[in-house]
Amino acid sequence: MPVTLTPNAIAAINTGDVNLKPLLQVLDIRLIGKTQERGQERYRLLISDGVSAQHAMLAVQLNDRVKSGQVEKGSIVQLIDYICSDVKGRRLTIVLNMETIVPQSETIGNPTMSAESNTEFQKPLPGPGNIHPPSRVGSIEQHSTNKVPPRGVNNTPSVQPAYQPPPSYRNHGPIMKNEAPARIIPIAALNPYQGRWAIKARVTAKGDIRRYNNAKGDGKVFSFDLLDSDGGEVRITCFNAVVDRFYDVIEVGKVYLISKGSLKPAQKNFNHLKNEWEIFLESASTVELCPDEDGSIPRQQFSFRPIGDVEKAENNAILDIIGVVTSVNPSVPILRKNGMETHRRTLNLKDDSGKAVEVTLWGEFCNRDGRELEEMVGSAFYPVLAIKAGKVSDFSGKSVGTISSTQLFINPDFPEAQKLRNWFDHGGKDTASSSISRDNMPGGGSRNEIRKVVSQIKEEGLGRSDKPDWFTVKATIAFIKTDSFCYTACPLMIGDKQCNKKVTRTGTNMWLCDRCNQEFEECDYRYLLQVQIQDHTGMAWVTAFQESGEEIMGCPAKQLYTLKHESQNDEEFAVIVRNRLFHQYMLKLKIKEETYGEEHRLKMTVVKVDTVNYTSESRYLLNLLVGSLQV
Repeated sequence: MPVTLTPNAIAAINTGDVNLKPLLQVLDIRLIGKTQERGQERYRLLISDGVSAQHAMLAVQLNDRVKSGQVEKGSIVQLIDYICSDVKGRRLTIVLNMETIVPQSETIGNPTMSAESNTEFQKPLPGPGNIHPPSRVGSIEQHSTNKVPPRGVNNTPSVQPAYQPPPSYRNHGPIMKNEAPARIIPIAALNPYQGRWAIKARVTAKGDIRRYNNAKGDGKVFSFDLLDSDGGEVRITCFNAVVDRFYDVIEVGKVYLISKGSLKPAQKNFNHLKNEWEIFLESASTVELCPDEDGSIPRQQFSFRPIGDVEKAENNAILDIIGVVTSVNPSVPILRKNGMETHRRTLNLKDDSGKAVEVTLWGEFCNRDGRELEEMVGSAFYPVLAIKAGKVSDFSGKSVGTISSTQLFINPDFPEAQKLRNWFDHGGKDTASSSISRDNMPGGGSRNEIRKVVSQIKEEGLGRSDKPDWFTVKATIAFIKTDSFCYTACPLMIGDKQCNKKVTRTGTNMWLCDRCNQEFEECDYRYLLQVQIQDHTGMAWVTAFQESGEEIMGCPAKQLYTLKHESQNDEEFAVIVRNRLFHQYMLKLKIKEETYGEEHRLKMTVVKVDTVNYTSESRYLLNLLVGSLQV
């Protein structure tokens, strides 16, 4: 049975009808190159309803339809989701979703270019000889065979009468530009080719205000995440004056109608949502609270991963996990590099995958949620904890930590939580789980710690794979280079972190930072130690930065710098250095091959320094001895 195209569909689309779901034919497909924003290919289609034809742009998520041959010249397709926008003076349909009805068909009708299309694109339509010659393209009323009968004529037309727009679109007289309200569209349909739009969504997460300093000066920023009824998610970011307008307005859990923002490519280093765009609110943007609760919009959306999957996740990956809290450690104060104090609390989470993971709570999470969890576990009740947007760390094994956009849900009413509770209460509590994180032993050791000797670095080719190798050696400090043991660093703050970039003296006896483009009277002094270590198998050179350098030298870098370069007290300086030699440490090393020009070199960095705990070390050596005897 032949397929009938939807009559007058092009005219209907041009007047704003987005619910028609028309059947159209693809007359032409062209690859128009890559977008500047994302470096992705885009396809332009020529679509026809049998009488009129118009250009359309295919959304990038549908590119596979063309590449796989599901959509080609002659295909009959049904448009499911689409919008029509003015782009550079012409009407352009953006196809967001469609289905192929007939993979291949002869050209239907004698289509001509719609009058809504720009003359720049009014070229001969592709197809067989039954399509009119070029002189007719773009002239809908040029021949009687294509002319649409006027209203009131009684003769039976060959096609349906011209599309009549719904009452809301006619008989209103002229309106001013942008006077009509923006149309609410799904978050998934957002794209930079649209004109006016609005989204209705629930706030699922809200970040704190962060302050920054760059070449343009000081500033502040905050962001929040939205979820709509179709499951689409997007992040909205506000800067400076816009922060003052909207920060107190936005509340987690409330539904808002938002419009007049600008779309920019999402910064995936900081944005974990599954959306290639994010919205930046501007001075003209509007945010309206929807007072009536919309039950169609979920309060949160999760993509839970088993704890066993965290072990294979990339460092800094953002994911959702859920498990039973088996232990909670006390909150401890931590002094940040910028001199500000925060708090840290660790807990252990297990699930039915047979794995456990250490979770680190930072800042307010320690006091608010951490205290509640500690009280529950202390009273022998082990709660289920769901973590939305936790950050994976591969330091000392795999662990998960909180960030500003993280959310914690204690004993949530989720099916996944009920399943875990049933598993834990009916045997899971006594089931052994292997930890993918550092599992602390008395004396600071670790069951998951990888121990090596110096000779194994070369023998096993450590550090020469795509990822760095992490391991611990018990070694003695044999030599410390003293000609350049530290560097002058920028003390300025960028957000909540110190710049720390190397600074230089200026002619005015000030310190200049090229990164911050500012001068200041005082600078910081940070360790950059070159240290030779040795054990019973060999020797190696390692680099120790600030924290590790202070552990090795036993004093701040500025103290040594003052002795050597300002007081010129070489004798006291030499005494301090000699006293640090031939001490034995447990050194956690990171090793990775780096390329300088055409030369490949192994770079070994000390990431942690511990004194040897001889009780735990004796136990470790005894276990090695027992294991070798059993073999």
